[in-house]
Amino acid sequence: MDSDVEIAVRAAEAACEVLRAAFRGPAEHYAKEGDDFATQADIGAEQAILAVISAARPNDRFIAEESGRSGTSHGDRVWLIDPLCGTRNFAAGIPEVAVNIALRVANFLDIAVVADPFSGEIFWTAGTGAFARHGGVDQVLTPRADSKLVDIDVDPPYPNRGTFSAGRLFDDERFMTRFHPRVLSTTLALAWVAAGRRAAYLTDGDFWDNVHFSSGIALCRAAGCRVTGLAGEDVLAGAHGLVAAADAATHERLLEIIARQAVTDR
Repeated sequence: MDSDVEIAVRAAEAACEVLRAAFRGPAEHYAKEGDDFATQADIGAEQAILAVISAARPNDRFIAEESGRSGTSHGDRVWLIDPLCGTRNFAAGIPEVAVNIALRVANFLDIAVVADPFSGEIFWTAGTGAFARHGGVDQVLTPRADSKLVDIDVDPPYPNRGTFSAGRLFDDERFMTRFHPRVLSTTLALAWVAAGRRAAYLTDGDFWDNVHFSSGIALCRAAGCRVTGLAGEDVLAGAHGLVAAADAATHERLLEIIARQAVTDR
């Protein structure tokens, strides 16, 4: 029997095929809440993922970005699926996107895959260690902070805007003199933290069963990154944001800057 991570990798590969075939082609938009939207590529990639996993694990539950909850109504195995993270990038012909798949068993988030359809890289973890697969070869991910590149997600919602604002962070001299901000606009940047290509990733939000972030959080944790909420608490404890840093020193500096922003706001 295939392992859970092998199934997730196979599902991500199927989604990547859909996305590559649709890239820079006609992109019909399907309206969602506010000005958010999906494309036929989002829907097709999600269907490809669900087909692979449900065939291999028919008794599991699913939470997917486009189709919502499906599968069995009981059991403690829940697949979290974001078939195209970076829909706006994709629709504009920009190839910085990711396919995110994670498996939560009870309260444990160990199995995760983040796939880059255009580089051909598949980042994965089965809970112990984190790896990047390219051309069938796996390499261990080693976080590094020496680039000082910090990716910041500026998309809403902002549940902690009273004490943290990505916009204000860009104007914070303490931040700007220590780090070099970037905005990739996809959670592929979380995989890059695990891989040593980003020093850290910051965003606001609620991350329990979050289809966009769960796989990246699991990947960073398995690689040895420091991953917490904006005040250093458990990132899965509620709507307290996310700080994922390559090492403890970078994590501590970022928490100090965020804490000072909160004091200034008051």
